[in-house]
Formats: sequence, C-alpha cells, structure tokens
Amino acid sequence: MNCHPNHDKRIVVTLDAGGTNFVFGAIQDYQFIVTPVTKPSNSDVLEKCLNTLTEGFTEVINQLPEPPVAISFAFPGPADYPNGIIGGYLPNFPSFRNGVALADFLQEKLKLPVFINNDADLFTYGEAIAGVLPEINQRLENLGSAKRYRNLIGFTFGTGFGFGISVNGKMYVGDNSCSEIFCLPHKHLQNIIAEDGVSIRAVKRVYGELAGDPAHSLEPFDIYQIAEGVKIGNREAAQKAFALMGEVAGNVIAICASLLDGLIVIGGGLTKAEKYFMPALLKEMRSNFSTISGETVARVQSNVYDLQNDEEFLQFAKGNQQPLKVFGSEKEVIYDPQKRIGITISKLGADVATSLGAYAFAVSGMR
Repeated sequence: MNCHPNHDKRIVVTLDAGGTNFVFGAIQDYQFIVTPVTKPSNSDVLEKCLNTLTEGFTEVINQLPEPPVAISFAFPGPADYPNGIIGGYLPNFPSFRNGVALADFLQEKLKLPVFINNDADLFTYGEAIAGVLPEINQRLENLGSAKRYRNLIGFTFGTGFGFGISVNGKMYVGDNSCSEIFCLPHKHLQNIIAEDGVSIRAVKRVYGELAGDPAHSLEPFDIYQIAEGVKIGNREAAQKAFALMGEVAGNVIAICASLLDGLIVIGGGLTKAEKYFMPALLKEMRSNFSTISGETVARVQSNVYDLQNDEEFLQFAKGNQQPLKVFGSEKEVIYDPQKRIGITISKLGADVATSLGAYAFAVSGMR
C-alpha cells in the first residue's frame, strides 16, 4: 500500500534489527526495492556485530540502481537517538550496554548520513505517513464526512509494550527521546509494570497460571492455536490470557487517549489474537469512573469506535451532525458536537510500518 501523497525517488537503506537476525533492505518512494539480506546479528560480541552491520548494509548498497541518500532504521531499547548512541539495558544486545556511538561508526564506514530511532516511534510514524492515518482519512472523505485526523497514537504488542506518537505529520521525539508507557502500572498487580501484562512473556505467564502449568514451553502462537481449538491445551485459559492482556492494555491506552487525543493503531506479533483481546480492550476504554458525589464520568471523554467494524466506522464517519442557526440571521451551519476517536489494527504490519517510518524520517530530515 502506498498512501503517501508525494513521490520521492531518493533511496534509503533500512534495517530490521533483531537480537537474533539483522534484515537489511532498501526503500524508494515508499516501496521496498531489493531482496532483503539476512545475517545473524552476533549481538553478544560487539566487534562481530558492528562488522555484520557494515557487511549487510554494503551488500544492499551494491544491489541498488543508484547510490542511497541515507541509512535509517529502528533499534530496540534505550538510546540517545538524536545522537545515534545506543546503550543501557538491552537484553537482546548485551554488547551495547556500555554505550556504542553507532551512527558515527556507520557514517565513518559507509560515508552516508545515519538516522536511528525507537522502533515504536517509527512504527507510528510509518502508519501516519503511509498506513492507517491516510487510509482512514480517505475513507472519511469517500463517505462524505468533513472529519479529518492529523494525529496518531501507536502501540506495539510483542516482546515489549511499545508506544509512539505522530503529531501533524511529524514524529514526536521529546526532549530526551523517552516517551514510554511500558512502565505505567499494571491494572491488577500492585507495583508491577504494564508490560508484564502486555507482552509475549505476559501471555505465556498468564496462560501457565490459568492452566495450572507454569513450566509449559508454549509460545503465544501456540496459545492462540489453543484458543482457536486447533491445538490441544486449555482453551479457556488461552482465551482468558489474551483477554486479560486486552484489559491491561486498554487501561493504559485509555490514559494515553485522554491525554493525547488522536486515532489509535496497534501493531506487533500479538495482534493476530485480536478477536480475543480487542473486546476486553474496548470495554476498558469505554468504561466509566465515578466522582465522590456519585456522578458517572466516561474515562475517555471522546466516543471510542472500533474501526475494524464496518458498522462502527459508518457511525464514526457520521458523528452527530445537526443544523445550528447563526444568532440574529436566517443562516444555518452544520455543527457536530461529538468528540470521537477510533482504534484499529495495523494492516501493514509492524515491521513494514517501521521501515516506512524510517524512510520517511530520513527523507524529511534531508530536505
């Protein structure tokens, strides 16, 4: 899908940086243009890892019809992204924990500008530029709705619980490149982080607890197959493990939606289990709080629509339009007092959206 309105023929080399493998590629005009190059990351030995990065990028560059203008990619974990320095607690990249000036290293080796950003930030930016945001605005236009959205809040459900924001077509970075929600509180477990309720490890742990088999070796896809009834296991426990993940995620997303006010997109490997976690997530976002005086207050002050549901999308597009007379004249204007946001699952997939975000960030930064 290429929803971006402007054609850009510049080529940017990208990387999907995993703790096990590096997958190198290249994008031109929001399209992938080479066969990906995959190499083991060698993440536990710094020199081998850096050599692998240099070799992988070089192999891709040698495939290109013309020289690239930049290298741009996401790196998992804490970093000083504006300065391209990776360091801190990095379970999948132990050799980087003491700090690595990765952007400067690659610029010296490859003689190209290097842009490095947080993976969830780039996922959200990719969806804002070439994914759900332009798609939803196009659907609204096709339905004759005057409503348009400019802001997107992104969440990733996978190894961790990631978060990003795009505001008015730009990626929000912050003063410390540190907008995080994984460390917000878990709804049900005191003094425990939300990521221990919304992640691969959370689904595995909760299934084990509910099934009475904490030592199981199942992965989330196995648990999803059990929930579907196509694999032997405790089906009720499997379905509830995903539902509880949805409830914990919904609590955090409701907080973010109250503060930030934009459309919401979810990506990551766990979204395959959408049918099991989305009902609980939506129920949480649509829930109410009470005041001390006993009044009921919606915890999200905008109506929340499931944009995966065609009927709800029609209501989302329609809103609550009504005529309003201009005081002192016969003139009428159309007034829509309904505040509304929508939530959807990524169609691009987190990996593709992240790479497109990396491309967009690089070309926008070089104008």
